[in-house]
Amino acid sequence: MNFDYFVIPFLIGSLYFFIVIIWKFANIIRSLNTTDKKKLLKGLIGLPLIRSIIEIFSESLLHRKIFKVNIMMGLMHSSLAFGWFLLIAFGTIESKIHSGKPFNMPYDPIFLKYFTHNVNTIPYFGLFSFIMDFLLAVVLSGVLFAFIKRFRSMLFGMRRTTNLNFNDKFALYSLWAIFPLRYLAESFSSALYENGGFLTGTSGMIINNIFDIQTIQMLTNPIWWGYSIALCIFFIAIPYSRYMHIPAELLLIFFRQAGIDMKTKERGKRWLELYSCSRCGICIDNCQLSSSLKINNIQPAYFLTSERRKEENKDATLNCLLCGRCETYCPVGINVNNHRIVSRERYNKRIKNNYEYLENKGNSLEQYDVLYFAGCMTHLTPSIKKAMIKIFNHNKINYRFIDENGSICCGRPLKTNGLTESAKAIREKNTDLINSFNGKILVTSCPICYKEFSEEYRLNIPVLHHTQFIDNLIKNTTILKKGNDKYIYHDPCDLGRGSGVYEQPRNILNNIGQIIKIKNQKEKAFCCGGSLANHILTDNQKVELANQALSEYKKYSPDYLVTSCPLCKKSFSRLNSIETKDIAEIVAENIQN
Repeated sequence: MNFDYFVIPFLIGSLYFFIVIIWKFANIIRSLNTTDKKKLLKGLIGLPLIRSIIEIFSESLLHRKIFKVNIMMGLMHSSLAFGWFLLIAFGTIESKIHSGKPFNMPYDPIFLKYFTHNVNTIPYFGLFSFIMDFLLAVVLSGVLFAFIKRFRSMLFGMRRTTNLNFNDKFALYSLWAIFPLRYLAESFSSALYENGGFLTGTSGMIINNIFDIQTIQMLTNPIWWGYSIALCIFFIAIPYSRYMHIPAELLLIFFRQAGIDMKTKERGKRWLELYSCSRCGICIDNCQLSSSLKINNIQPAYFLTSERRKEENKDATLNCLLCGRCETYCPVGINVNNHRIVSRERYNKRIKNNYEYLENKGNSLEQYDVLYFAGCMTHLTPSIKKAMIKIFNHNKINYRFIDENGSICCGRPLKTNGLTESAKAIREKNTDLINSFNGKILVTSCPICYKEFSEEYRLNIPVLHHTQFIDNLIKNTTILKKGNDKYIYHDPCDLGRGSGVYEQPRNILNNIGQIIKIKNQKEKAFCCGGSLANHILTDNQKVELANQALSEYKKYSPDYLVTSCPLCKKSFSRLNSIETKDIAEIVAENIQN
């Protein structure tokens, strides 16, 4: 059996790491309800298992999503993660071939070059030495990239990097030390025993030319000790640092592929997502509060850290648009908005509202093809509801305007501001009202209402946003005048990123004129700044956010800026930069009689 006392730190660190991780994961799994536990068990076999393995390979090792953000950053992450994985894999194979046994000590693949003196005893030595040195060079390049990124982040497409806390720095510096120390340790062993490859063997020859044999022998063992200690420190630091994302992301992938819903208040699921945040900082640059307003301390990298450390961070919790742009770019796919909404309950849980005054009965005797719910914001932009009425009447649709005589809130603004009980109460009142009408479908002009009705309500009829409804009309009955006007379509946050409705509005505009493709569209679209989920920003700051989007749109010289959200229309229209219309208005103006 191969053994030297310097392997003890590695064994202590790795043992501690596995004990803590197993304990944390056991608590998370134990917190699941019975249904989710059954889903997880089923997810460990068959197709879900295959999908999990594929996602782990493509995202946790190769970092495919990060490559899409920036190639250099993708190379940095993949060379570290995938390179280290391959070092372990090929090192394990090499050690088993060397020993001729199916089982070895867990440290054998890590310290094999220390224990191997006679290379003639290793089958395929030349092949393995080349592979292992090549992989070590790959990982070292990743360490070099990571070091450069901390001081020259613009080379990696990032204006800002995350400000790390003490735990993160402690783990980071130990990680940076691991592979240079391995390189030095194997190079010194190569100087003694000529057991290195093209990289460590060459370094070993250089060392032989610099030091005498006694000095090399004196330094070799301490360097291996340093390598083992660096591994120990890193393993112990993982559960308390950003690097907890390495094991946590694996479990998160299995949860998702098993069909477990992560948008929840359940403690175990929330903690798994909190652990899975790597604080990579990609969210910082892609947050408009950072890029436009230079507010750089409220992004998910900081907010989720505060949540994990159980620190009060009211500003990071409340000062957010909930536009979801950070979620689009997050390589792990964390449901950040869900965490913010849950956290906001802490600040508003004492506020209670009563909605007994609301009407909760409709006319169930008459049947309607469409129940139309304009929503609060649509009532503040009456041209939209007038356009919808024209569309209904032109197509001879038997509809009922539910909130014609008074705006009824859908409850989502209450929910996004942490007033979940009040939101629940108003949902119950609205559900009774809508279900009491004898309608076939519910159509709304507000993306906020659409998202709330679709996700939170239990209605007995389908829910459509008016873009979906109009798109169906065009496919079946309505004929529109085709013109030469050029349109830019602005994707509202709750309709696009929030609900995945991208193609229907574009289909509509393509039937009327020409739609211009722009850089930041669909899931990458800017927020208009008019979000009802943020009561911290000043009006001037919200105008600045709108101007950020408009400054891009103006480059394309459109005839009209078109959106499908009353809030977006109000935010853009008041700046008089580009003539802005709701898509319902464009359709109403171009109906062919």
